[in-house]
Amino acid sequence: MDITATHALPHRSLTALAAEAPVLETRWADCEEDVRDAQRLRFRVFAQEMGARLTPPEGTPPGLDADRFDAFCDHLLVRAVDPVHGPGPLIGTYRVLTPQAARRAGGFYTDTEFDLAPLAPLRASALELGRSCVDADWRSGSVIMALWTALGQYMVDHALDTMIGCASIGLDDQGTAAARLWHRLCRTHLVEARWRVEPRIALPLDPEPDTDADTDLPAPATPPLIKGYLRCGARLLGPPALDVAFNTADLPLMLRVDEVSPRYRQHFFGIPA
Repeated sequence: MDITATHALPHRSLTALAAEAPVLETRWADCEEDVRDAQRLRFRVFAQEMGARLTPPEGTPPGLDADRFDAFCDHLLVRAVDPVHGPGPLIGTYRVLTPQAARRAGGFYTDTEFDLAPLAPLRASALELGRSCVDADWRSGSVIMALWTALGQYMVDHALDTMIGCASIGLDDQGTAAARLWHRLCRTHLVEARWRVEPRIALPLDPEPDTDADTDLPAPATPPLIKGYLRCGARLLGPPALDVAFNTADLPLMLRVDEVSPRYRQHFFGIPA
């Protein structure tokens, strides 16, 4: 994958630098160019790699993934730090929307895909995570851990206790794996009835087989990011929505700080186990 960024590491490929387990720098965007860097990385991952059909606002420069929510969000950035040349190109990003910013934006992005009315009692202390992506050469646990550690500190700093967002699954198989993954995970990781939400455009779901043995297809693997969320204590809010533009099935997830496993609660939020 070609790397387009404001800062480049001279004479060093991203792959070579990744293999050396460099120091990772996380910080929040504090200028327009920082946000542009995040939007460039998102474009490479979502449009060029995943084939998403993006529809950015009129006037958006080419090569950027942008939408109307970006202006209301805080953008988290992670870069590898070269010992000689300093921080390099952007390799990972998240954007977050606080309750106050969501009110100014007219709601969370997740509201566009799901009816979040059941979550009304939680919205005042809920942070929405979105647009997460990591450069293809850097998809290791270290980058995600760096991002999640910064997100945990952000939650503490802003006195928030709930995270919501969507985890996306590609539809190269017309949604078969996503539907089967939902059927499997909802048995063990679904929130109680009072918090469940419904998609505005639902992914068509075939009837649930009694067991994975009832189909000739192999059991679907849980994508690493979803597996990480669930391991931390996240739960499914309901069945997946169909995102036509991104060609994905989007699973709604919620993570409440008081439900995070003790090990991760201490690591990410500084709360003793």
